[in-house]
Amino acid sequence: MNKLTIFIGCLISGALFGQNGSPATPYYNGFNWTQTGTTLKTALSNKVINSHNNPITYSNIWEADKVTDLDPTDNTKVLLVYGWENGTDTDLTNDRSRGKTNNGAGNGQWNREHVFAKALGVPSLNENIISDGGTDAHHVRSSDVQRNNTRGNLKFATGSGNSGAVTGGWYPGDEWKGDVARMVMYMYLRYGDQCLPIYACVGTPLTTDSNMIDTLLQWNADDPVSTYEDNRNTYHGSTTINYAQGNRNPFIDNPYLATVIWGGPMAQNRWPNIFLDAPTFSQKPVWSIYPNPSVDGTLFLQSTKTIEAVAIVSVTGQVVFQLEPNHTANETIMLSDIPQGFYLVKAIIEGQATVQKLWVK
Repeated sequence: MNKLTIFIGCLISGALFGQNGSPATPYYNGFNWTQTGTTLKTALSNKVINSHNNPITYSNIWEADKVTDLDPTDNTKVLLVYGWENGTDTDLTNDRSRGKTNNGAGNGQWNREHVFAKALGVPSLNENIISDGGTDAHHVRSSDVQRNNTRGNLKFATGSGNSGAVTGGWYPGDEWKGDVARMVMYMYLRYGDQCLPIYACVGTPLTTDSNMIDTLLQWNADDPVSTYEDNRNTYHGSTTINYAQGNRNPFIDNPYLATVIWGGPMAQNRWPNIFLDAPTFSQKPVWSIYPNPSVDGTLFLQSTKTIEAVAIVSVTGQVVFQLEPNHTANETIMLSDIPQGFYLVKAIIEGQATVQKLWVK
């Protein structure tokens, strides 16, 4: 049985809603974090281009993905982008993970998915040219062979629940939409006009940057960074590991950078000591569940606005915790005895539904 303890407390600072920390060193040493908007975008673009000093071949990505895409709870398996369950039905194409050596081109195997579909690049991405977007491991993820084929070259579009075709394109799934947004934004920084977000995603272009789509900013805010994303980013940021590119995805390091560049809903700020004040952009109610990951199943939930309902749901769809009715703004709620595993935390806060990822070790 879950134990629930509620105590009232004031939220002293915005730091409570982000992971404490600073930009990765030495990668960002000397970077000017006072920049905003287009100026910051250009500076980050120069950074990821100039630090991409170990281009790898498309063949190398097989070996890289066997390390970067490992399931944090089972290092014999890789996570499959767009997947959501393992073994509860006979459909293998929706598996969330698979044996890391079970790769290839056959049904029931995993292959390499270009999240920014090759055909959507202008010109098309080429997997036979080193330093082309077709060989950039930051967006080439392990994926079920058949699900990869089903997605094909469909643009990303809004939806809910699990991944699949929707009106106008392909919804990556609640668990993967933030990952996808951060990959597409990285490709925009790294390859510029060849990989514009308007080529890859359906939505409304921004008035401040007609190449950026509002859908991606919303997904980046709704779905915070996972341990899986951090592991990939740390690997490819290395200058000494085999098959590591040497550059990082800044939007994984801090999703809030997208907010500082393009505005829109306020994303997770992982560097509260760098960005102390939130800009006056429109935003969804701010809430946080921490520590994430949790090492003992004890968690704290906070929100600046009224929490109407919360459910912690396993990747197989089992509800392991449910909280209702309403809890007032600025409460701190302690949860305990949450079992080990990966979860989606679904909250309704003042009428708005949002989702965050959670890992309990």
